[in-house]
Amino acid sequence: MSEEAVQVGRLEAADGGYQGHMERVFAHDRAAVWRMLTEPQALAQWLAPGSMELRPGGAVRIDFADSGVVIDSTVLALEEGALLEYSWSSGDEPERRLRWTLAQADGGTRLGLQVQVPAGEDASKACAGFEAHLEMLAAALEGVPIHFPFQHYLGARKAYQAQLEGA
Repeated sequence: MSEEAVQVGRLEAADGGYQGHMERVFAHDRAAVWRMLTEPQALAQWLAPGSMELRPGGAVRIDFADSGVVIDSTVLALEEGALLEYSWSSGDEPERRLRWTLAQADGGTRLGLQVQVPAGEDASKACAGFEAHLEMLAAALEGVPIHFPFQHYLGARKAYQAQLEGA
């Protein structure tokens, strides 16, 4: 995939940092997409091994063993099959909220993702990483999990950097 072909969401200034907005439409019902976001076996196919207690205040743990990063967080908001929000932070780190929304779309499900990036952090890197993981999610939904699409990540990062430079 050429870097020019990468379609990305948008970045906007928010609360002293940035918020990334991404969206995908999948030809799968909401229950299938919800399972990919919440079930341990499914998370491991496109994000990283992890688990979450599906209740407000429930534990969220995602273990990126290859990088040594472990996310220990809590569920901040939950509407079964429609909304999941937790922080992409651990311990005393600045809060990096992730807000996943699911809605009915023609022939499938519209997935929205909002990524909060604190001031002083590289918003283009964070959002490009999620763009790559959304590609992995799409493949996993089709039953063909893929490795991290590094070229897609590079193209997305370049596109997000251009948005930041234009801001």
